[in-house]
Amino acid sequence: MPYARNDPVDLYYETLGTARDPALLMINGLGSQAISWPADFCRKFVEAGFFVIRFDNRDVGLSTKFGQFRPDVMAVARAVGNGEEPVVAYRLSDMAADAVAVLDELGIGRAHVLGVSVGGMIAQRLAIDHPGRLLSLTSAMSLIADHAGITVET
Repeated sequence: MPYARNDPVDLYYETLGTARDPALLMINGLGSQAISWPADFCRKFVEAGFFVIRFDNRDVGLSTKFGQFRPDVMAVARAVGNGEEPVVAYRLSDMAADAVAVLDELGIGRAHVLGVSVGGMIAQRLAIDHPGRLLSLTSAMSLIADHAGITVET
């Protein structure tokens, strides 16, 4: 099975299509595996001339799990509301770096990026932190991730 590494995380990924075609990195939402992007849906992008990459985010599917850390959403909300730094195992910026690790593993400098739900927030963070790695950005059914890594409703 193919894995990319963003120390200490191993990220399972799959590809469809021809590597010489423009890359399309698909980032899924909270708790969704790579296979949540239906194969028929992905094939439509391949038929349109894209090299499709889908992967399991950290804590999902075949990627590294952080089971020893259980998030306390209310504690995070209180910390953010009080202007404090919340205690979390990782941030959107870490997950954006995971996406870069997948691209690096495949030798891809720049890709079109499609993110849905939390994947859209990760994609936005990828654009903020690594703008030179994106050819385009599509963030669907997602909140906006601001520069501090805190989400705001629109």
